Amino acid sequence: MKKNVSAPAQFNQGNFLDTPQLASGITRFWFVRHALVEQNARMNLYGTLDVPLCPDTLIAQRPMYEALAARLPREAHWLVTPLSRTRKTAEAIWDAGYGPAHADVEPGFIEQNLGEWQGMPHSDVTAYLHMPPHPFWPVSATECPPGGESMVEVTARAGRALDRLSHQYAGQNIIAVSHGGAIRAALSHALSVHIETALHFSIQNLSVTILERLDEGWRVVTVNELPGI
Repeated sequence: MKKNVSAPAQFNQGNFLDTPQLASGITRFWFVRHALVEQNARMNLYGTLDVPLCPDTLIAQRPMYEALAARLPREAHWLVTPLSRTRKTAEAIWDAGYGPAHADVEPGFIEQNLGEWQGMPHSDVTAYLHMPPHPFWPVSATECPPGGESMVEVTARAGRALDRLSHQYAGQNIIAVSHGGAIRAALSHALSVHIETALHFSIQNLSVTILERLDEGWRVVTVNELPGI
């Protein structure tokens, strides 16, 4: 006689991710790096300069915005930084099928302020550095440009924002449209590793990085997930 064998139940054992769907009721940050900025801006260090997005890419990458609109949770608090490129990216996601939403401005997740070096061509900056640049960042993690901040300082402020917001929106989804440096800083804080190490992460434009705050600490769910790929 043939036995009836039912499919194994899917459940989360402790804090292991054993199911295809992320559990509800978790404090979860969905970081989205802003869209590609226009070509002339990319020739220079732009840091916290308010540079525009690339209009051609906004059109060509419409499928990626649609994929983001489908991927991101509907019940969520949206955050952007004081720079327009994050708000414009959020608006493009809303227009691609997510629907209208409201975003609060969160300065804690803004890009590294490169001070007097902002607007300088990449090739000219090396003459002003006090230490070799990071292999995957324009400057060393501990280099502090005149009038700006080091990536160590970026990590401290991004970490404070993460801790504050994880209490403010406990058990909820937070979608933060941010910047490549700030998202790496968030990873540095979550993993308790030096930002010099976290700068080895690749954070591409429009990628998604998911962090969860559990009672036991921070968990990294995904890094640099590209929508629709």
